[in-house]
Amino acid sequence: QVQLVESGGGLVQAGGSLRLSCAASGNIFRINAMRWYRQAPGKQRELVAGITSGGSTNYSDSVKGRVTISRDNAKNTVYLQMNSLKPEDTAVYHCNADGGAYYSGRYYEFDYWGQGTQVTVSS
Repeated sequence: QVQLVESGGGLVQAGGSLRLSCAASGNIFRINAMRWYRQAPGKQRELVAGITSGGSTNYSDSVKGRVTISRDNAKNTVYLQMNSLKPEDTAVYHCNADGGAYYSGRYYEFDYWGQGTQVTVSS
C-alpha cells in the first residue's frame, strides 16, 4: 500500500519560513500530480499548490509569490517552501498524490492523502 508522510511543520513567527516535505512510499509505479492542501479550524480544505510529474505548477492566489512547490521524482517526495508566513497561513497541511502502484502483484490506481502536519504562525 502507498503511504504519504508529511514532515516539517511547526511554530514560526510571522515573516518566517518553513519547508514541508511529503514522502510517498510503497511499491509505486508512477506518481502523477502531487499537491498540498491546508485546512484551518472552521474552514474548508483549500488547495495551496500542485505540481505535475513534468514539473508544471499552480498556486492559490493567497500564497502566490510566497510559496514554492517542488518535487524529487527519484525520492517520490514533494516539498513546499513557505516564506513570509502570515498568521492566516496557520492550518494543518496535507499532501495528496495520485498515480499507479502494485500490491500483491496487481496494478492499481491510487489517490491518497497524508495525515497532515500542523503549521502555526504567530503574530
